[in-house]
Amino acid sequence: MFNPSRDQARQFLAESWRKRRDRLPASALETMAGDVVALHPEYHLLLDSGDKAIGAEWSPESGETNPFLHLSLHLAIAEQLSVDQPPGIVAIFNRLVARRSDRHEAIHAILDCLAETLWRSQRDQTPMDGAAYLSLLQETANRG
Repeated sequence: MFNPSRDQARQFLAESWRKRRDRLPASALETMAGDVVALHPEYHLLLDSGDKAIGAEWSPESGETNPFLHLSLHLAIAEQLSVDQPPGIVAIFNRLVARRSDRHEAIHAILDCLAETLWRSQRDQTPMDGAAYLSLLQETANRG
C-alpha cells in the first residue's frame, strides 16, 4: 500500500505540476495530479518554489488553507469519480454539475463533504464513515 509521508505527498504534487507545466512524460496519476493543480493557478508559484513549499505550514486558526491538503482532497475526489466509489458519487457529481453549471464548483461541494467527514473521523478518532460521507454528499446534491 502506498503511504507517503507529508513531504513525499507534497513533492509528488509539485513534481506532477512541473511535468505538466514543462510538457514532460508523466504517469497516469501524475497526469491526474497535474490536471488538478492546473485548476488552481493560485498555487502555481508555491509549487514552483521547491523546498520552501514542501516545508511550509498553514494554520487553520489564522484562516489559512493548506494548499497541499486542498489539492490532495481534489485528487482523492478525482479517483473516487473515476471508479464511482463510494457507489453513486458519479451520479451525485453529475447532479451538482447540472445544478451549478460549473464542474470545479461541483468538485468543491464534494470536497467540503469529504473534508468534513475526515475531520469528524479525526475528531472522534474513528475510521472514516463511508455511509456518513455518502449521506452528506446526497444532502449537498439535494440542496443544489
